[in-house]
Amino acid sequence: MISELIKKLEEKMDLTYDEVNSVMTEILSGKTSDSENASFLSNLADKGETDDELLGMLDKMNEFALKVEPKNRGTIIDMCGTGGDKLQTFNVSTTASFVVAAAGGIVAKHGNRSSSGVSGSADIFEYFGYDLNQEPSKISDILEKHNICFMFAQKFHPAMKHVSAARKQIGKRTAFNLLGPLSNPAGVKNQLVGVFSIEYLDRLPLIMKRKGVENIMTVRSDDGMDEFSTSSVNRVCVLRGDKVLMNAIDPEVVGLHKSSLKDIQIHSKEEAIKSFVNVLNNTANQAMIETTALNAAGGLIVGNISKNFEEGVELALSTIRNGKAFSLLENFVRDTGDYSKLKGVLDG
Repeated sequence: MISELIKKLEEKMDLTYDEVNSVMTEILSGKTSDSENASFLSNLADKGETDDELLGMLDKMNEFALKVEPKNRGTIIDMCGTGGDKLQTFNVSTTASFVVAAAGGIVAKHGNRSSSGVSGSADIFEYFGYDLNQEPSKISDILEKHNICFMFAQKFHPAMKHVSAARKQIGKRTAFNLLGPLSNPAGVKNQLVGVFSIEYLDRLPLIMKRKGVENIMTVRSDDGMDEFSTSSVNRVCVLRGDKVLMNAIDPEVVGLHKSSLKDIQIHSKEEAIKSFVNVLNNTANQAMIETTALNAAGGLIVGNISKNFEEGVELALSTIRNGKAFSLLENFVRDTGDYSKLKGVLDG
């Protein structure tokens, strides 16, 4: 079947939801070859994926995935970007996730090791001794206790191993870069997603609307970040209920200082770890703290904690300044990892 669909894609023909859904069963079951997978994904990307094609792939990915069943009451969110902006910034969404959880939100964080950056969310959690291969039931216990957990994409999407060689072979963005952030194993219906292209700013919420989500916020900053930036204006699209609204968020208008991208860039895994801890400990530079606060504000709005960005930024900054964010990190690492690792970063 895959060879027929590759021919259609080569002729720039769109595939139906059912065609994509069926071929994904073959791909994720390991019944297709690496070269077939590479050809399928590459031709699909060159043609440009339709909403039906993306939805067909996403539904099949979720079908093959392991699931986490949260016990928490309240709005559970995820915060992550599609990656690929190649700007080598510190782990903004991971840091902001701890701020959101410390401010009263619930974050079921889903992520991976970095493919194009210095350090991914999985690298941070792993450094502090968090077991990336924990079973779903254990992870739901961690989420219930701390209001934050981490689900390692490779553990929860084991069938994706069948496309890893093809993705490496292609060496460019495929549909999976977009679908990764949307395939949260805890089935979150409220999400902040940074996108690598302005094209997906309003497309992504509409795709997720068909999945029955509640609140989705997508963001792309004018300086190229797939996250909120304090160095430029941020383009935002919000799906709330049935309404989709576009907006532009200027960091200075919501009470923050204009920064430069170089103030939040890192060059090593060690710097990534230090930046993460220093922001939560309120000892990082202003740009890193305020970038985290702006992203946390987005998460707090999606999580129904804050009504707007001004309110969200204020709550995020006070959560960092009053020590709640760092206190959550300490308790989390003591319970799920190796506290000596955190102490080592603090002692520097």
